[in-house]
Amino acid sequence: MNEIKAMEKPIKFSDPLFVTLVASICCLLWGSAYPFIKLGYSAFDILAEDIPSKFVFAGYRFILAGLLLLFLFRVMSKRKFNLSGKQFSSLILLGVFQTGLQYMFFYVGVANTTGVKGSIMNATTTFFSVVLAHFLYKNDKLSKNKVVGCLLGFIGVVIVNFHSNLLEFSFSLSGEGFVIIAALIFSITAIYAKHLTGSIDVLVITGISLFVGGLALTILGLLLGGRVTHFTLESTGILIYLVLLSSAAFCLWNLLLKYNKVGKVSVYNFLIPVFGALLSALFLGETIMELKNLIALLFVSIGIYMVNRVSSRKFSNTLES
Repeated sequence: MNEIKAMEKPIKFSDPLFVTLVASICCLLWGSAYPFIKLGYSAFDILAEDIPSKFVFAGYRFILAGLLLLFLFRVMSKRKFNLSGKQFSSLILLGVFQTGLQYMFFYVGVANTTGVKGSIMNATTTFFSVVLAHFLYKNDKLSKNKVVGCLLGFIGVVIVNFHSNLLEFSFSLSGEGFVIIAALIFSITAIYAKHLTGSIDVLVITGISLFVGGLALTILGLLLGGRVTHFTLESTGILIYLVLLSSAAFCLWNLLLKYNKVGKVSVYNFLIPVFGALLSALFLGETIMELKNLIALLFVSIGIYMVNRVSSRKFSNTLES
């Protein structure tokens, strides 16, 4: 119990530099999922159009990640999961929507649009989070800095994904529409998870929600005829890495949301596609030092600074008083 309390010290998780470091690590981990998921599809012989098998693959990943976090909770706190019926129902709901439904829309949407457009549409997560926080929290209102910062971050995402076919306007509900719906679901459920952290340990919230969502994805994928059977040393290693990154990133992200304003944390989401592009280049043999990648990183970094500038000053004043 002492270890968990120490890990969740509000002063540390509210420190601007610490938030930047941890949020960047989370986005780096999520960004690394882009190339490793592609490598996983290849290692498990999952075809691009085989959405049900992708559901099963994602389900295995989240089930194992959830079980890992729940195991860590038991080892670190040496407590049982003393949850009320209402709390347990809330976590079931969170898992079904945040992990299950969100990824269902995301995978189907990405399959029906280009990777470029999918990545850009998914970046709307930050906009949804900032706008929702404006209406739900009195101390997290929209400001000029937030608007400018979000726009700069979004421009960065567009730059890193820029391709000639981006100029061809097209929109389909089952493609770009589903990716946007997935982004909206993630934004809403992230705020709901922040609400739950007031009464439930973050490890338990993240563990149960990942497990439940993973179970939902696995069952759905199996019912639709999906299968993941080609287990080798390579494919198992990739799956283990994805399990570890999911458990670490989601847990740390929920801790950041617990002790910080939603807008302050959500803006870091713009880093995910940038890291994804850089790491995809590194692991998939693409060109890594493209000028557009560096320009995109610059735009995103300035955007993050703009959103967090006021918060940093307020934090400094708090420490001095």
